[in-house]
Amino acid sequence: MNLQVIQNKIYEIRGQKIMLDFDLAELYSIETKVLKQAVKRNIKRFEDEDFMFELSKEELSRSQIVTLNKGRGKNFKYMPFAFTELGVAMLSSVLNSDIAIEINRNIMRAFVQMRKQLIANYDQSPTNKKLSELEQQVKFLQEDIESLSKDHENYEQHFDDIYLALAELATKNKEKPGNSQPKIGYVK
Repeated sequence: MNLQVIQNKIYEIRGQKIMLDFDLAELYSIETKVLKQAVKRNIKRFEDEDFMFELSKEELSRSQIVTLNKGRGKNFKYMPFAFTELGVAMLSSVLNSDIAIEINRNIMRAFVQMRKQLIANYDQSPTNKKLSELEQQVKFLQEDIESLSKDHENYEQHFDDIYLALAELATKNKEKPGNSQPKIGYVK
């Protein structure tokens, strides 16, 4: 099975990458009804939403996955199950045919490939490059601020030393006896 075919059947709903029961049934070469029955018989394996959830009518109608038809008998009688990557992996323990095992292996590869592509695209995206540049600029600004802060502390210390020296001089001048202003003029 071509990985691209499988990747085209992976959608994002509720912020998760999922595959729908009818797509999985098609890949496994079984009826959707058979897949759903197997899941319902082993429902404890799929209880949490990080394994499987049932789509709502709103999600189904808003999604670009399927187009609902008008007229009686043309729409879903039961809402499809959406299987996350964990749910698809769990299906391998429920559907134990050779075809199911092989398809599951390919589906896992497709999920991994999509994740790799997502990471590669993120690393090469202009947005990520701009973020890296901004991070670098912020780092330089932080270093400048730290340097200025240290310089400011040094200037404060120098001013403190100058004020201390002036205070000592003023104290010494007051302590000298006969420290009156010398008279200007001739000495007799």
